[in-house]
Amino acid sequence: MLPEYFQTPIEGLKLIKPAVFSDQRGYFTESYNQSDFSDLGITDKFVQDNRSLSAKGAVRGLHFQKPPFGQAKLVLVISGSVLDVVVDIRKNSDTYGKHYSVVLSGENFLQLYIPEGFAHGFLTLEDNTIFVYKCSNYYNKQSEDGLLWNDPTLAIPWGVSEPLLSEKDNKLSGFDKFISPF
Repeated sequence: MLPEYFQTPIEGLKLIKPAVFSDQRGYFTESYNQSDFSDLGITDKFVQDNRSLSAKGAVRGLHFQKPPFGQAKLVLVISGSVLDVVVDIRKNSDTYGKHYSVVLSGENFLQLYIPEGFAHGFLTLEDNTIFVYKCSNYYNKQSEDGLLWNDPTLAIPWGVSEPLLSEKDNKLSGFDKFISPF
């Protein structure tokens, strides 16, 4: 059964809900099927899977990799929940500089497909949240970059003023000085 697909206000960004089969034993869901996702227009070849465990109140992001190491991502939460946030950094896009956010959780099974050309981050809403994502390109340290999570130009309503942050994420540049490589 094909997953449900929901249009977002940003072109290319897709919210997906896979079919979930539940009974007295628990549930079963197919989180990725190349053929089904291709039918939804997602044709990226995913080459790397990543997983993170985070405490409540952690912000990770807003990250991206510059071309030629840009990455499309398919993200989901196994347990716990996050406020997932993306910013369109495709300079020729009608929604350049706009953000989209959605709650992803182990209970709602939602997934977000993020094409290349977006900065991505999330706020963990529960302790011990496990976040998983597929990437269409391998991690390349020299091409990693990001935007400051609380940049006033972006005005993202994170709902937290003092999150747990990495030193690296706390030093990212603001959007007003950003020159997009996409």
